[in-house]
Amino acid sequence: MSFKIGFTAETEKKEQCISENAQCNKEITNNARKSVVDVFFPDRHLTCSYYNDMFDLKRGDIVYVDGKLEGLRGRVVDINYTFKIKLSDYKRVIGVANTNVVGEFHLAGSHFITTDENALNYEQIITWFKAPAPEDEEFVSSSDDESFNLNDLSGIKIDKSTADKGHNYYIENQVQYIELSNCKGKAIVTGSKPYEIEFNYDNGQISGLVCNCYCTGTCKHEFATMLQLKETLDLVEKEYPNINPNTYLVAVSKTTFFEFVIDNKQNGTFNIL
Repeated sequence: MSFKIGFTAETEKKEQCISENAQCNKEITNNARKSVVDVFFPDRHLTCSYYNDMFDLKRGDIVYVDGKLEGLRGRVVDINYTFKIKLSDYKRVIGVANTNVVGEFHLAGSHFITTDENALNYEQIITWFKAPAPEDEEFVSSSDDESFNLNDLSGIKIDKSTADKGHNYYIENQVQYIELSNCKGKAIVTGSKPYEIEFNYDNGQISGLVCNCYCTGTCKHEFATMLQLKETLDLVEKEYPNINPNTYLVAVSKTTFFEFVIDNKQNGTFNIL
């Protein structure tokens, strides 16, 4: 039996920018309201105060800051609009996660899937896992010409120890997100930090597989991604034969979806059909 989940976040800001998440982020910045906010960092069990002049923040928003806790995800627990502070005494809020999601999602094992390009694209969900990169940050990558078929993962060049670790990541549901768009694939895998994977996908054939971890060659994050992708596409073929993954498909972990999209919302509609 198959199910459909439709989720609608009934907020005016999201309705105005459903089709362009990037534009939505710009609107959040343009509507900035100066404040001093208390941010709780669950990884450190610590609450600190920060100056905010970039975003229109609300209690419950997920944010990133500069200073000693840079790169850690925090949640706004209190906001003060009346203050007089010495700026040198305060670090700033430098990023906010865009957790507004509108679209139809379907059940697919441990993940939800959607074919709606505006529902939850990569540019939006990456804000759930990492602070905005510095403008001058540069990356370089390269991959060999090797390719393999997703239905035969023995074609991946990987040692057994790494493959076993990747399998554990897959079993533990560490593959948070996969996006297939016009034969290009992206994924997010969490470990000691979020890792970003890229690859080419063409009718089950995988090539150009790379990860931004320190490892060279095929890593555990890449292998976990391939295992999750295979499982998801097998379920799509079985339960949703009208979906063409070569066009557009997103898979997001149910746990992650509920943590970021549902848990902190005070209004909205969630339908199981």
